[in-house]
Amino acid sequence: MSINYQFDQQHIWHPYTSSVNPLPCYGVSHASGVTLTLDDGRELIDGMASWWACIHGYNVPELNQAAQQQLQKMSHVMFGGLTHQPAIDLCQELIAITPEALDKVFLSDSGSVAVEVALKMALQYWHSKGEPRAKFLTVRNGYHGDTFGAMGVTDPENSMHELYQDFLPQHLFVAAPQSRFDQAFDPSELDELKATLAKHHYDIAAMIIEPIVQGAGGMRIYHPEYLASAKQLCAQYGILFIADEIATGFGRTGKMLACEHADVVPDILCLGKAITGGYMSLAATLTTKHVADTVCQGKAGVFMHGPTFMANPLACAVATASIRLLRQSPWQQRVAAIEQTLQHSLKPLQQLPNVADVRILGAIGVVETTHAYDVATLQQAFIEHGVWLRPFGKLIYMMPPFVMTSAHLQQLINAIKQTLSELPHQE
Repeated sequence: MSINYQFDQQHIWHPYTSSVNPLPCYGVSHASGVTLTLDDGRELIDGMASWWACIHGYNVPELNQAAQQQLQKMSHVMFGGLTHQPAIDLCQELIAITPEALDKVFLSDSGSVAVEVALKMALQYWHSKGEPRAKFLTVRNGYHGDTFGAMGVTDPENSMHELYQDFLPQHLFVAAPQSRFDQAFDPSELDELKATLAKHHYDIAAMIIEPIVQGAGGMRIYHPEYLASAKQLCAQYGILFIADEIATGFGRTGKMLACEHADVVPDILCLGKAITGGYMSLAATLTTKHVADTVCQGKAGVFMHGPTFMANPLACAVATASIRLLRQSPWQQRVAAIEQTLQHSLKPLQQLPNVADVRILGAIGVVETTHAYDVATLQQAFIEHGVWLRPFGKLIYMMPPFVMTSAHLQQLINAIKQTLSELPHQE
């Protein structure tokens, strides 16, 4: 059955698009492996893994089987006063792949909600201690989601949430780390962080940060020493440390968690995106027994959050299968092979006159152009070259499924190179 594009354009809002001048959308009829098939039969190599999520690719037999088996039992049941084995299995897997201290798991619906949960945990933690604190500390160029609390800790001036800044709680922002992952670390980058903590630590509930890779805030890849030092400073002042690994968790940077690059154990950890292998929305917020018990020893006696679809059995079953599939696969070698190909073939694109920088870590490749191109124009050009990439601003980036072959990856890189070579260069 053909896709009703007219209805789509007239009635459906897509992410960050205008209802007045909607961007063109391309209909997908089916997907398998690393390939999306459009409704007109064209096949596209997917370099986005559907926004970091489909790490195993599409139409994965093991995940299909997990979903089908769970559907025969129950697709959903409320988690208030009830429990079920899929949730228990998933939480066992999550505890197994995260630092030992993180042994309390709160399941939710999406990455943004996982961040909301983390923020509420931190606020309630200090409320229980008799020190109500309302401020959060973070770095500029960060992104933590589109819900209200998450927007509050997203850079108010350098993000898509700028227009909301007068309506959001005013938190504390320090300069983003500048030292690159593969270069020497400049200790002076910590000066503003140190000064802010020294002045405001009694008001700060927690520091929240994307470990090593700042995603939607610019695809910036920074030095592990900044992360390690930030955690150490927070510990020095007794401030909770929240790691937002929604985008970086489950192996994307070459480590199971990006925090491992700096040997950092956060007090609260947010996971999402790839948790179900891209099959459905699910997220998790993990914390320590100390944080959880402190929260529950306060006035409320409980943690005050409970989504309707919390621990959805169908999502939990698929997530468990996805994590087990990841752990049983040679994912480290696959990510390393992707990184090697990116270094060999994507890195040279920085010599193009309209390329300002190329950044690579694990299964992440970023090409920053000298100026922003029209998204629709780039999108169409990539499709004509047989690939699916979703650029924004000055950034053309890829985060392919881990199962992508070198040949498919090379096709993606060639498409970027050819497209940039065909576009006009502005001095």
